[in-house]
Amino acid sequence: MTQFSPNALCFGEEFPASGAPCVVQIERHGLTITFESGSGDRAQEMVPFAVFAVTAGGLDHDHLVLKWGEAQRARTLYLKNPDLIRAFREAAPDHLSQPFEQAAERVRQVRHRHRVMWGAVGGSIVAVALGLWFGSDLLVEMAVSRIPVEWEQKLGEAAYRDFLSHQEVMKEGPAVNAVEEMTQRLADQIPNSPYKFQVTVVKSDVVNAFALPGGYVVVFTGLMKKADSGEEVAGVLGHELNHVLQRHGLERIVKSMGVMAVVAIIVGDQQGLIGLMRQVGVELLTLKFDRAQETEADLTGLQLVYRAKIDPSGMITFFQKLSEKDEGRLEWLSTHPVSSARAERLKAELAALPKHSSEPFTFEWKTVQDALGVQPVAAP
Repeated sequence: MTQFSPNALCFGEEFPASGAPCVVQIERHGLTITFESGSGDRAQEMVPFAVFAVTAGGLDHDHLVLKWGEAQRARTLYLKNPDLIRAFREAAPDHLSQPFEQAAERVRQVRHRHRVMWGAVGGSIVAVALGLWFGSDLLVEMAVSRIPVEWEQKLGEAAYRDFLSHQEVMKEGPAVNAVEEMTQRLADQIPNSPYKFQVTVVKSDVVNAFALPGGYVVVFTGLMKKADSGEEVAGVLGHELNHVLQRHGLERIVKSMGVMAVVAIIVGDQQGLIGLMRQVGVELLTLKFDRAQETEADLTGLQLVYRAKIDPSGMITFFQKLSEKDEGRLEWLSTHPVSSARAERLKAELAALPKHSSEPFTFEWKTVQDALGVQPVAAP
């Protein structure tokens, strides 16, 4: 058997989080992609040119990125070898010429921005090399921007699946339907989002919800029982979705790796990224966002709820409710903003937005809570 020498990397539902190395051959009507299993067996897949969507990407934005398929059969192929990219361009039919040129232009634009950015942060990198960690936030953002969304999704999905395997997941019923409606209304107001949000309701008395990188969100029934309206839960969802959109989880992971690992990612160390994916795993579930990230998710979450024409005051009342548990704690002693202080910030933000009418949900919140077993409060 001939030696297996991969020249491309493929991502898909059935592949590892770090992608599957493969051998790509350019044929007359498409690509032949060869994969090798752990046992040494090889499998081939023929993909016609007609199904490809062409973009640019990769750590240095010098990869040709080919996408095809939908849902669980969706695949993303990264080509970096210049000869292979040149052969693809020569063999591809005319309908791929325009997207290929657009990808090339995107590469030129990104590289120009990188040159400008390198000039602006050169001093910061030197400072980091000397151990001055105060400049790390900018470098972390740069490192995160170089991590493909596909890798981020695989990171989050692995932790998400592991967590749910130990939980009682609600798959149907009024609570699930309500959360799906909230999520859809919010997601509809996020144009060109690279994420397909997946929100799961888990049976637990914990009053909480959390988001993982890549668009995976968990809502506990304890939070839905605590809320007095769907608008309050939607406010929490708006907050969590913006943790994903701002890539806060990925920022915390990268920052926890240390200075040299961050610099390695910035300068294009692909092995460093693969190492990142191997080491984090379930650690994602214990990530804590810092105060600045929580505040950013609050404010952008409120704006998202507002755009979705969901009454944003629900988000405020829910934080006021949580502030009862925060009584006596000073905000500067916590890594997260105290709920009462968060509510005041949100009030100020809402007051600055133009007045507009909200649209109610199609579900009845009492029906949702009855299904969850919430006991009605007796009249005084």
